[in-house]
Amino acid sequence: MRAPGAGPWRREFAALMTIGAPMALTQLVQFSINTIDVVMIGRLGGEQLAAASLGLVMFYVFFVAGMGPAMATSPMVSQALGADKGDVREARRSVRMGLWAVGISAPILSLVYFFAEEIALALGQPAVTAKLAEPYVLALAPGLPFALGVIVLRNFLAAIERARAPLVVILVTTLLNALLNYALIYGNLGAPRLELVGAGIASSISHAAGFFALVAYINWEKAARRFELFVRFLTPDWPRLKEVARLGWPISVTIGFEAMLFNAAVFLMGRIGVEEMAAYQVALNVTALAFMMPLGLSMAGGVRVGLMAGAQNRPGVRRASVVAIASCAGVILLFAIAMLLFPAQIAGLYLEADEAVVRALVASFLPIAAAFALFDATQVAASQALRGLKDVRAPMVITGFSYWVVGFPAAAWLGLGTPVGAVGIWWGLLASLFCAAVLLSARLWQITRDAAPANKDAA
Repeated sequence: MRAPGAGPWRREFAALMTIGAPMALTQLVQFSINTIDVVMIGRLGGEQLAAASLGLVMFYVFFVAGMGPAMATSPMVSQALGADKGDVREARRSVRMGLWAVGISAPILSLVYFFAEEIALALGQPAVTAKLAEPYVLALAPGLPFALGVIVLRNFLAAIERARAPLVVILVTTLLNALLNYALIYGNLGAPRLELVGAGIASSISHAAGFFALVAYINWEKAARRFELFVRFLTPDWPRLKEVARLGWPISVTIGFEAMLFNAAVFLMGRIGVEEMAAYQVALNVTALAFMMPLGLSMAGGVRVGLMAGAQNRPGVRRASVVAIASCAGVILLFAIAMLLFPAQIAGLYLEADEAVVRALVASFLPIAAAFALFDATQVAASQALRGLKDVRAPMVITGFSYWVVGFPAAAWLGLGTPVGAVGIWWGLLASLFCAAVLLSARLWQITRDAAPANKDAA
């Protein structure tokens, strides 16, 4: 008789953790590159922190635009290997053209950064904040293609169950970023004092170092080397590049809807005051840091769903989806409890004691952020599972509705049109995440229940 818990659900959980735990830790450590920037810039003062907040918003708007093709390679590779583990050719084509798409799009997207100050002023941001933000964004820009390239290579390694190597690489590059920040922000170790620009340069160097380290690992490690990703790398594969773009653009728009909502909230906060804007950046950084673990697990869940879909295993698809959502929700609760119980202490980690106003605002934001953490984890797990099925257009519509028809109007009205003020913006964000979690989960339930794919993108 089989022991309780020893069946397919337990095996699925073990399979998810095999690739999910390293991916979650990798995501957490990679995000800490920007967390280190925020913490170290915060020591310069609230004005510089507000400029860094604005700069990161503008940088990530276009980072998100490039993420679609990078993320599209994950379901393409996992479904190919799910159908045939020995099919190195199909996986190789997808990874190569994913890197091509990143290399083509990143320089074009970066051109907008030269107009960062003008864009910020047009959006009603304070002149001093806009002026400080532009050189920071320009210093971050060279790291854009490398950061996107890391996503492509990391998803490939996850699909072949080599998810630990990116974790080691990111750990090393994060330490490198901290050292470079120490030197370039404050002028230590004989380096010039560059403040915000120094933080941007340090991040760009760290992203480039991480990308080339993964390239070296793939060329060395036996299981990865057999795919010959970089042999005849410059030979075009136009049909596969077109497929990456077709699958990638709805993913970019989907990610963009959410990212732009949270970034638009920065501009709403900026219209209330510089202190509110700085406090929002700190609180958002805390919640985003907590979100990295479920995000990594959800990406692993998408890989598992893609492998099951490629193998034509419908029960396996639903099982992988449920396990991923439950795991993401369980992990985020640990962080949410800390945000709920210790908001003042967390704010103190980011800001000096003389920034009392900003610290108080952060402490008022964090309990609300803790409340929507569960919905955030649920919606990202459902979204990644749908992506593993190559179902990308319906989630795009759902997120657009949730974030911009429900969330942003609520945040703008509560924040700018009622006495609730800055806290009301966070309540609007909560409403959007609740709506997205419910609708995306319903979509996932529908598509995994049906015997046939929901649309041609899921075929």
